[in-house]
Amino acid sequence: MLILDILKESANAVYKNTSNIIGTIEGQEKFDRGAGGDISTKIDLIAEKSVFETLKKNNFVPTVVGEECGLVKGNDDGLIVMDGIDGTTNANCGLPFYCCSLAYSPKDQLQYVTDAVVFNLFTGDVYYASKNKGSFVNSKKLILKKPLKPIPEMVVGLNISGLPENLFLSISKLVSSFNHVRHLGANALELCYFAQGSIDIYIDIRNKIRSIDMAACYLIAKEAGGFILDTSGNDLDCHLSVDTKMSFIAISNSEQFKWISDLIK
Repeated sequence: MLILDILKESANAVYKNTSNIIGTIEGQEKFDRGAGGDISTKIDLIAEKSVFETLKKNNFVPTVVGEECGLVKGNDDGLIVMDGIDGTTNANCGLPFYCCSLAYSPKDQLQYVTDAVVFNLFTGDVYYASKNKGSFVNSKKLILKKPLKPIPEMVVGLNISGLPENLFLSISKLVSSFNHVRHLGANALELCYFAQGSIDIYIDIRNKIRSIDMAACYLIAKEAGGFILDTSGNDLDCHLSVDTKMSFIAISNSEQFKWISDLIK
């Protein structure tokens, strides 16, 4: 079985095993802090267990890095980067925007990711990509078109959760330049919305987003034709570990970076 198919099967298992418990008191039960530093809830643990069981069923034993489990060593079968539920707070609050994010890489660097799946756990939509083979949602190919909208009319995703106080002033000009700023609460799914053109630009300069959150949506957005850059304008890359954090800017054409960076002072 192809690795991409195993990722899809794993994400579908998360969907099936969490659908009846998401948004319930039982699903919100809290446990110890996971490896990523956040409190683990029951739905997080069920999601990760579902992935491990699917990998075992397929006799696939890669090393796994996940937000709850941390680093789990496997055979020499590469690396699975897992966020069983991205947007746990949304899921537990009944906000319909959360997903399962899974990626595979033969090496422990973001730019080596070869296969990715982001499963919308509310709608059942499946975003996926393989390197140099394009991005898709439910078998429909994603091709990111160059935006024709005037700058103020672009829909801009902007993650400001926990933004340090000193950075609020630096983004004030940016925020006031756009009429449509959105923050939906599940980074991996928001980047997929960027890949399908629903969000024109996505910006996160908090240096807080984890590589676990980025691994799958990074490839999906890139394969759709997007540019995922660090704040210096270089192609985003990082070590795939539970501790790695970063900032990034997702744009659909390279010219956009200059005027975005000019607005962030």
